[in-house]
Amino acid sequence: MSVEWSWERAADALPVLWDGFRITLLATVLGFVIAGALGLLIAIIRRSLPRWIAWPVHAASEFIRFTPLVVQLLFAYTLLPQFSALQIGIVVLGIHYAGYLAEVYRAGIESVPPGQWEAARALSLPPVRTWRAVILPQAIRASVPALGTNAVSMFKDTPFLFAITVVELVTAAQQFGARHYAYLEAMTLAGVFFLVASYPTSVLIRRLEKRLAYY
Repeated sequence: MSVEWSWERAADALPVLWDGFRITLLATVLGFVIAGALGLLIAIIRRSLPRWIAWPVHAASEFIRFTPLVVQLLFAYTLLPQFSALQIGIVVLGIHYAGYLAEVYRAGIESVPPGQWEAARALSLPPVRTWRAVILPQAIRASVPALGTNAVSMFKDTPFLFAITVVELVTAAQQFGARHYAYLEAMTLAGVFFLVASYPTSVLIRRLEKRLAYY
């Protein structure tokens, strides 16, 4: 295994890592869409439905949130062989992070002043319109920073997909390093890919947070 940097080996690694990066990005984007929608549903159920419905939903969310992602991936991969590893990985990532986003949304909903709820009731707004027009716009605005943080965390958790044979960015780097004895170049470039994708996202979230503060 070489311990000296080679630009030639780095250039050879780029196409392989790019393919892995695309898988990583796809899993993150689709997983976050699932997590965002499911997490919001969980938060609304906990806030608005009777306890006999809300409590089991909350218990299931907590169970998923406090068990390891790798265990969930392996369990789903064993239980659902009819689906591809990538499909399973995306769904499991989404469900796993839905528990975290549900807490983010819950905090956002709790931050809405009680007067907003009272005003909606005084105007006899139906529950659906109260949520859509009054509560959720304010709650989601307050949740943006934490949502962005969780998106970056999910992106950095995609290497766990190696456990179910998905060749994402880190696995692609490991495989290239094993084939060409060039772990230094492959792993360094993988880290650069993560940095280049994560840092602009963090900056964008901070700018969006500041912009929303004026509304």
